[in-house]
Amino acid sequence: MKKLNVGLIGAGFMAKAHSLAIAGMPMYFWPAPALPHRKMVADITEDLAKDAAARLGYDQYTGNWMDIINNPEIDIVDIVTPNDSHAEIAIAAAKAGKHIISEKPLARTAAEAKTMLDAVNEAGVKHMVAFNYRRTPAVALAKKYIEEGAIGKVLNFRGTYLQDWSADPNSPLSWRFQKDIAGSGALGDIGTHVVDFARYLVGEITEVMAETQTWVKERPIQTGGVDKLGTVKSSADVPKGIVDVDDEIMTLLKFENGAVGSIEATRNAFGRNNFLTFEIHGEKGSLYFNYERSDELQVFFADDPADRRGFRTVYTGPAHPYGEGLWPIPALGIGYGDTKIIEIYDFVKAIAEDTNVYPNFDDGYQICVISDAILESAQNRQWVKVNKLQVTTP
Repeated sequence: MKKLNVGLIGAGFMAKAHSLAIAGMPMYFWPAPALPHRKMVADITEDLAKDAAARLGYDQYTGNWMDIINNPEIDIVDIVTPNDSHAEIAIAAAKAGKHIISEKPLARTAAEAKTMLDAVNEAGVKHMVAFNYRRTPAVALAKKYIEEGAIGKVLNFRGTYLQDWSADPNSPLSWRFQKDIAGSGALGDIGTHVVDFARYLVGEITEVMAETQTWVKERPIQTGGVDKLGTVKSSADVPKGIVDVDDEIMTLLKFENGAVGSIEATRNAFGRNNFLTFEIHGEKGSLYFNYERSDELQVFFADDPADRRGFRTVYTGPAHPYGEGLWPIPALGIGYGDTKIIEIYDFVKAIAEDTNVYPNFDDGYQICVISDAILESAQNRQWVKVNKLQVTTP
């Protein structure tokens, strides 16, 4: 069985999720299409990288990510750094002939994402952007129902991603609140997951009309290099820095196929932890999903007899997408780590079999185009048309 050596760049909390997935994938999907191996990890200092190697199970470590790019033994470059470094790393990796998986959003802007897309296309390497939530079996099941015509023509999509980790104004000024590093706030950080749902399940978005708000204008300056999100609070008397990204976005959508919809994303919703949802209405039924109950898909079929109508709950298991590699009975619990394992499985399979994988940098670029349009709409307070890249997305 072929081995694929992975070089991980970045060692924060996303590094843990990716490393667990690399280690666990063959245990879930055996025989594996290939064996990913944790070869080298890079972080911003040698000491941090050394600790990450011990903690995450990598053979080697480095304080210079170019060591991974220049290592001829590395087959896959896995990018889990802040958004401002995605392009530089991905372009260098592509030129070195490495396959690339990058955390989302692909880049800070569509123009930046396009440089990454051009690089991987020119190099002919496999590329993927890590919108892992679409790999939740219930979401893939919703896609199956839609493609089978079980709910008929889709009329409406309503998506939300609500969190509360930054609702406290004493949450530190993470890089996620700084435009020059993140590109945008709640939109890029969590809203893009809902945009990915919308494109995956309904189709291409053609126009947006948006509103954005920044509720907390300044935050305590973070000390230390580790991004703790909202888990560490600062005292009120420490120096503060300006927040120059959105805390909340709301947007109306128009789709190429005639459907309409809306998306809301915020990190300032007290009481909401990971409230990632969609509700889709069609001419013959409806679907509803909430990631906080990720084993479940709520379905309503209009052709049910009148005395049996109502939403029913389908608990995902072996009979559903990816079920053969997960747990032996439904409702045992699909977790965040499981979606990352499925993600790595699909990526490694595409490399081993020389096939396309989705969502890839084409999709990542298009989501950046949509994100730019949302921000433009919020600024100009009018509908903005979305330019479409000619790609084929399953």
